[in-house]
Amino acid sequence: MTRCRTAFVAAAAATLLVAAPAAAQEYPYRDITDVVVWGAGGGTDSINRMIMAEMEKELPVSISVTNQTGGVAGSNGMVYVLNQPADGYTLAGISESNVTASVQGGWDKTFDAWYPFIVGGSPDLISVSADAPYKTLEELIDAAKAKPGTIPAAASGSGSIHHLNLLALEDGTGATFKFVPYGGSGPAQEAAVAGEVQVIVTSLAEQQGLIKGGKIRPLAMLTPDAATIDGTEIPSAFAAYPGLDKYLPLKQAIGFAVLADAPDDAKKTLTEAFKKAMQADAVQSWAKDNYYDLSGLAGDEASAVFANLESNFAWTLHELGAASVDPAKLGIPKP
Repeated sequence: MTRCRTAFVAAAAATLLVAAPAAAQEYPYRDITDVVVWGAGGGTDSINRMIMAEMEKELPVSISVTNQTGGVAGSNGMVYVLNQPADGYTLAGISESNVTASVQGGWDKTFDAWYPFIVGGSPDLISVSADAPYKTLEELIDAAKAKPGTIPAAASGSGSIHHLNLLALEDGTGATFKFVPYGGSGPAQEAAVAGEVQVIVTSLAEQQGLIKGGKIRPLAMLTPDAATIDGTEIPSAFAAYPGLDKYLPLKQAIGFAVLADAPDDAKKTLTEAFKKAMQADAVQSWAKDNYYDLSGLAGDEASAVFANLESNFAWTLHELGAASVDPAKLGIPKP
C-alpha cells in the first residue's frame, strides 16, 4: 500500500508540474522588455518610459525599458529585437525616423516587420546654441550660404526625421550645413548646449526645457504654423522661405512595436493595455505639458501610418540624394 501510495503521489506531483506551467503560459506570464532604439533622454525614450509606466499598471508583470542605439536610423536596436523570439516579450521603442533604415542600408527589412503602436508626436524646429551669433533664421541661413558646410549642425541620427528636416531646410533655402550625427535627440541637444555644434534640429517637446532654461535659442518652427513657448512666439520658417513646402512639414509618429509575427493574444493584450494607458490622466497631462499631439493608433491603423511615412521618407531621401538603396528595389511604393 505504501509503495502504491508513494507512486500515486509521485504521479500526481508530476501531473501538477506539467499542468502548472501550461496554466501559467497565458500572456504575459513573465516580465516584458522594451528596447528603445534611440538614446536616453530623447523624445522616443521619454515617451516610451512614460507609456510603459502606465501600461505596466494594466498588466500582471513589469516592463523594463533599455536603450540600444547605433547603426543606421536605429537599425542596431531593431535588429536586436528582430533576433529575439517573436513571443511578445521584447518590444522596440521606435519613431517615424526608423522607416529610413532600409533605404540607408541599415537592415534588409521594410516596416511591415512590425506591429506598431503610436503614442504621438511633436513638431520640429531649428535652434542654435545660446552663444551662437545668430538671432534670426535669416542670419543663420545667410551665414551658411556664405561659408557652405562650415556651420556644424546636429539633428539626431542619419536618416532621422530631424535629419530629413535639416536636409529639406537646406534644399528649400540653398544653405549647406556640416551635419554631425548623434545617437538620438538627447545627445544631439547636449552637443548644442555644450557648443560642440551651433545648430540643433529636434522637436519642440525635446527642446522646450532647454529653451525655457536659456540653454538654446529657438529660431523657427519647421512647420507652416508658429508656436508659442512661455509667451514667446517662435515664427514659422515657411514665412521667410516659401519653398520649404516642397518637403515639409514631416510629422512625428513616436511609440513602440512588437514583431508582426508575435502571437495574436500578445498583440491583443498589449493593445488593450495601450488603449487604457493612453486615457490615463498622467499621459494626457504629460502631452499637454510637453507639447505633444496624442495619437493612440495601434495595429493596422498604426501600420498604415508607418507605411505612408516609409514611402514619403524613403523617396524624399532618394530625391535629396541621401539614400544608399533605391526604394523601388525594396518594393517601397512611391507616394
